[in-house]
Amino acid sequence: MEPQHDLAAWVRYFSEVEIPVLAETANALEELRAKEDDVDAGMLAAVIDSDPLMTIKFMAHVAGKRRPGDDTETETVISSLVMTGVAPFFRNFGVQPTVEERLQDQPQALEGLRELLQRARNAAHFAMAFAVHRGDTDAAVIHQAAFLHDFAEMLMWCHAPTLALDIRSKQQANSTLRSASLQRFVYHIELDDLRQALMKLWHLPELLVRISDGKHADHPSVRNVVLAVRLARHTAHGWDNPALPDDINDIAILLNAAPRVVPAFLRKVALEPPTPATS
Repeated sequence: MEPQHDLAAWVRYFSEVEIPVLAETANALEELRAKEDDVDAGMLAAVIDSDPLMTIKFMAHVAGKRRPGDDTETETVISSLVMTGVAPFFRNFGVQPTVEERLQDQPQALEGLRELLQRARNAAHFAMAFAVHRGDTDAAVIHQAAFLHDFAEMLMWCHAPTLALDIRSKQQANSTLRSASLQRFVYHIELDDLRQALMKLWHLPELLVRISDGKHADHPSVRNVVLAVRLARHTAHGWDNPALPDDINDIAILLNAAPRVVPAFLRKVALEPPTPATS
């Protein structure tokens, strides 16, 4: 597809298309549907929470059902399911379209999306570790914010795969190119702006929107998310990225720890050893 002209056009586009989910998510939901009477909110939340695309889709649905003037704002998937109920979920969400179906003719795009999904899982894991270390009472929302941080890029992989692949090829050709500059060149927008605009359009929880806004990184919870996302990106292919020393110094400040002890802490809490880059 051709890029939209501006942020408003991209927001309008994504407000009208359906968000696909991972095939494993769609299959797991159908397995639970078959035994709906035995399913509780926790079982359902475990499936939704494992997929950022399903998470954003569900949270947007819940927010859209809130009545004007309703001050009750659920901030997590489990709290939303407790409020809405299991049976209404299955009534509102039928068999889900999948990213694997959508990208069946775009194997490189599917690979790019899967890499991004793994990075999101790592970012969420780092974010939770930082939040627990800091004793942040909003740890669950911080975890979710890091997990969903790159959902706008995920949507691009799903709905504009040729554009996403163009950006990846340009980055591979020149690793010094800044992501934001490339996004403006290819998409005509920055994805951070699209993320925030869609979160506000879909009336996602105010705390989640605020913690997700990297432009306010002076706030500790926002900084927690920003650094976790940055670390997940820089360690995606190993622990030898030249940007890591700066990450470690910034994380040390966030955690009020000595920089020399941070590398051991990060390796200890890492979700899994990163795959070394192939030459």
